Amino acid sequence: MEVSEAIFTRRSIRRYSNKNVENEKVDKIIKAGMYAPSAVNKQPWHFIIFKDSGTFRKIIEVHKNASMLENASVAILVCFDENLQHDDGYGLLDCSAATQNMLLMAHNLGIGSCWIGIFPRENRMKSMSEIFNLPYNIIPLAIVSLGYPAEQKVTPDRYKEDRIHYENW
Repeated sequence: MEVSEAIFTRRSIRRYSNKNVENEKVDKIIKAGMYAPSAVNKQPWHFIIFKDSGTFRKIIEVHKNASMLENASVAILVCFDENLQHDDGYGLLDCSAATQNMLLMAHNLGIGSCWIGIFPRENRMKSMSEIFNLPYNIIPLAIVSLGYPAEQKVTPDRYKEDRIHYENW
């Protein structure tokens, strides 16, 4: 798949088939995340791969927008280490880039994915920290749900010329 095709056709997939995502594909998805740019190359990310349906249920109980985990094959919690980030706020940016890389790689591999936001909602961050027993310096940013798609989505036209400015506003 061409990079432009991956960017333009990737959609959030919330319904998955019963087919399990292979570990080799999950590894490629994580590796793509680790190749994201990061401020001063600090690479402050940590990833927790989880498949346990009990963990999925706990997350769904505390996160009303995480219902797609109900039929996901696997999910990845993306976190940043406050002690490794370049400066305050950069861990968020670095791990957002890592998350986008993972979404694009998943799409390239034929895997459906959805970015489930956690940061900056304090209640979500606290819940994920408790569920995953995160150290104080590890901040949960997002969950990426993964599974073989059980739905197809069309590519909308999102190009908006009126949002482009040259030289100044």
